[in-house]
Amino acid sequence: MKILITGVTGFVGSHLAEYCLAKPHVKVYGTFLVKKEIKNIEHLKGKMTLLGCDLTKKEPVKKVILKVKPDNIFHLAGQSQVSFSWDDPEKTLINNVASDLNLFEAVKNAKINPVVVTAGSSEEYGAVLKNELPIKENNELRPLSPYAVSKITQEKLAFQYYQSYGLKTVLMRFFNTEGPRRGEHFVASSFAKQIVQIEKGRQKPVILVGNLDAKRDFIDVRDVTRAYWLASQRCKFGQSYNVCSGKARSIKSVLHLLMSLSKVKNIKVRQDPKRMRPSDIPVIVGDNAKFKQQAGWKPVIPFEKTMEDLLQYWRENT
Repeated sequence: MKILITGVTGFVGSHLAEYCLAKPHVKVYGTFLVKKEIKNIEHLKGKMTLLGCDLTKKEPVKKVILKVKPDNIFHLAGQSQVSFSWDDPEKTLINNVASDLNLFEAVKNAKINPVVVTAGSSEEYGAVLKNELPIKENNELRPLSPYAVSKITQEKLAFQYYQSYGLKTVLMRFFNTEGPRRGEHFVASSFAKQIVQIEKGRQKPVILVGNLDAKRDFIDVRDVTRAYWLASQRCKFGQSYNVCSGKARSIKSVLHLLMSLSKVKNIKVRQDPKRMRPSDIPVIVGDNAKFKQQAGWKPVIPFEKTMEDLLQYWRENT
């Protein structure tokens, strides 16, 4: 089986590559931006085929699809930061939407029909009402950021190509994913890196934070990689699926858990106005019943283990 992972150098992409490579009779290909850091997959060199490709350009995408002719595509490439999308909404929309359009067009024109699993987000739901929790897939989408708008557009494109051309797209909506290699601009990883910098004497014993009252549904990246695989094997095409734990945790509780794992005590917490979002969602918690039933999946890694491993990652990489 030939598998193509777009954005393979990223947080989830690198873990997914590891997972797929552990399967028998599988050959893994991965796209990356030529100038992008490939640290996350250094340990996989020689085990997979890396292909430099800017997915916002038609011709490079076409060449990759014709070269690989994949059986499965896990489309992870894109701008993944909500905060960055407010700073540069144009780049976020162009990056995320153009990459999907070029990928679907290349697959259609190549006359192949792989399963294409897309990486949607819980951010698509946006301004969820209290009586709508936990969030089901049929909930109204009320996006509150340019990033969320881009993810909805990606998903609608995937659905349209399924309906119009029969592309075998599976539309996944992943909730807050955490674990080793998570980028430092994401909340739990930011806390973990700051704690490690404090432990190593590189930062004063003060952690800068944003909104600690928000509640989110966290899931381990290694549970997510298993979800990707099962989605490609068992899910219905053209349909959306939530991948989540079904539990809401406050950002404050995540911070306190990480602080309890620190080697330094008496760390202070200070709110940083720069870390506050123009609009924020008080609570996001999902209902994963549909995906559980369809794919036979459930999260198995305890959140405490996720945070321990995230903290250890920064201790080894700071």
